[in-house]
Amino acid sequence: MRALVGASARRLARAKLYFGHGTDNAADEAAALVWHVLNLPYPATAQSYARRVSARARAQVRALLERRIRARIPAAYLIGRARFAGLIFHVDARVLIPRSPLAELIERRFAPWIEPARVRRVLDVGTGSGCIAIACARAFPRARIDALDISAAALEVAHLNVRRHRLGRRVRLFKSDHFGALGKQSYDIIVSNPPYVGARELGALPAEYRHEPRVALASGRGGLESIRIILRDAARHLRPHGILVVEAGNTEVAVRRAFAGLPFTWLHFERGGGGVFLLTAEQLHAG
Repeated sequence: MRALVGASARRLARAKLYFGHGTDNAADEAAALVWHVLNLPYPATAQSYARRVSARARAQVRALLERRIRARIPAAYLIGRARFAGLIFHVDARVLIPRSPLAELIERRFAPWIEPARVRRVLDVGTGSGCIAIACARAFPRARIDALDISAAALEVAHLNVRRHRLGRRVRLFKSDHFGALGKQSYDIIVSNPPYVGARELGALPAEYRHEPRVALASGRGGLESIRIILRDAARHLRPHGILVVEAGNTEVAVRRAFAGLPFTWLHFERGGGGVFLLTAEQLHAG
């Protein structure tokens, strides 16, 4: 099996693919494909790598490699799952593949920016697969989570994941364009990984991104349409001393320029990634 993973990794590397949808290198992506075909448990062990692989399984791995290379389909779509904040989620082309640095913040229960023990309501704007909402439900077992998405197709996937994690009593899903369906609901935490790719950047993205839903990526000419709405309306739905956390990704510089009057805190992550800002309810009201 070690030889199969190594040979697969070399083939992926030679193909000059883009890695960034859950893995960032050919070796990890090859291992993910092999693990899927052999239905092996995580984490990997020495025994896993010493396992013999049948001719049939080798053929299945080759077929997956062929699809990955020829069609530039991200591995997560090929295997139908992705990991986020230590949890496994079903993913397919109806939703963005989870890869946000927000996972690290959720695992820390948003500390030190809020007192975790007092969190009772969390809102996830643009939930996609439901990964952020579900991870928040695991991080805050006494909280209720509302999750919104404009895409009915994405919400179908989120429903699958809510059922998979047995959180139907605490995670509620709504079809909504940003905050439209909420009424007067308010929250201790509002978190969002919204669309933030501008038109020019979208056209230059690697081919792998074309398999993801455009609605989850594109946000107007400069990438700020969704973030503008969130910054405009979030204060009405934040409780006193609540926090807003938004991933702005590569639009960080544009956000700083467009909203120079807001005192953003830009967060840092031990595992890499960035472009995530935090504002308190009081800062939003003052702005």
